[in-house]
Amino acid sequence: MTSILQLQLQPETIPIASVLDTETYSAEILIVSPGERSQMTLHLHNPLEENLAIELEVKGNFPEEWCHWNLEGSELRGRKTMLAGIYFDVPEDWLESQSLEAIELNYHATIDIYLQRPHQETRELQKLSFNFCLRPHSLYLDFLPAIYREVDLIGRLLKVFEQAFEPTVNALEVMWAYLDPLTAPESLLPFLAHWVGWELLSTIPLERQRYLIRHAISIYRWRGTKKGLRFYLHLYTGLPLDEDLPEREKHICIEEAVGAGFVLGQANLGEDAVLGGGRPYHFTVRLRSSSDKPLDETLIRNIIDTEKPMWCTYDLYLENSN
Repeated sequence: MTSILQLQLQPETIPIASVLDTETYSAEILIVSPGERSQMTLHLHNPLEENLAIELEVKGNFPEEWCHWNLEGSELRGRKTMLAGIYFDVPEDWLESQSLEAIELNYHATIDIYLQRPHQETRELQKLSFNFCLRPHSLYLDFLPAIYREVDLIGRLLKVFEQAFEPTVNALEVMWAYLDPLTAPESLLPFLAHWVGWELLSTIPLERQRYLIRHAISIYRWRGTKKGLRFYLHLYTGLPLDEDLPEREKHICIEEAVGAGFVLGQANLGEDAVLGGGRPYHFTVRLRSSSDKPLDETLIRNIIDTEKPMWCTYDLYLENSN
């Protein structure tokens, strides 16, 4: 049958020299790697003056779900060129799921192009063949001279070493994430807590534990101070610090009972001076939270008892900010 269209098939990847056996394969060849999209571009040129209705189908000895294609349109105008993309997507774990005795790495494919001229009922068929080879892509080939990259055996051998070493290399590249309590796996948190001398409490949610471990050194540095207590309560409750607000308006309000005491001619009895029964080193803690985030009063008291100086006393008030 006389060919109507002028066809040109262009692979996206350059074939490996040792894969291309001219005695076996006389058509174009494409290298396909599992887990990576491979593409061929088909150029269809219509040398006729008349327009042609066109359809395309790709068949071969490979699973149908691997291949899909698309045309720029369904009609090829006279003296014009149309492009068709042919894509291969092989599952990343396909090679591992196959038996070594029955595994197939080299495939043959045929492109069937159906043409129909105006005012004709019959369609004409034009075929084009190509081959593709399934080869795992090795990152280690990039470190070799170009002449070695053309040897198929070297690429497949390097892939064995890559699969053995890359998980360790990848783990080292993200080691920071393992050492950050906010991103570390849950199983690693006891080690990170022990590293900074922090005691894990089952009564505190895991999310808050991560923040507490991360800022443990800051909590130690400011222990026994108003700033340290406010920061600890902020990490546990998630309430804002409100550093720019007056003390009375903060979600975590800590007020100390301080004053000049009894000074003749200046003190106002009952306001800034007390005769007997006073409580020195006393402070008041007010936490204002929303009703949908209730606070554990027992745990908060434990936190305050741990952070305050032992001779201080306090009053605790839990208020609803809604």
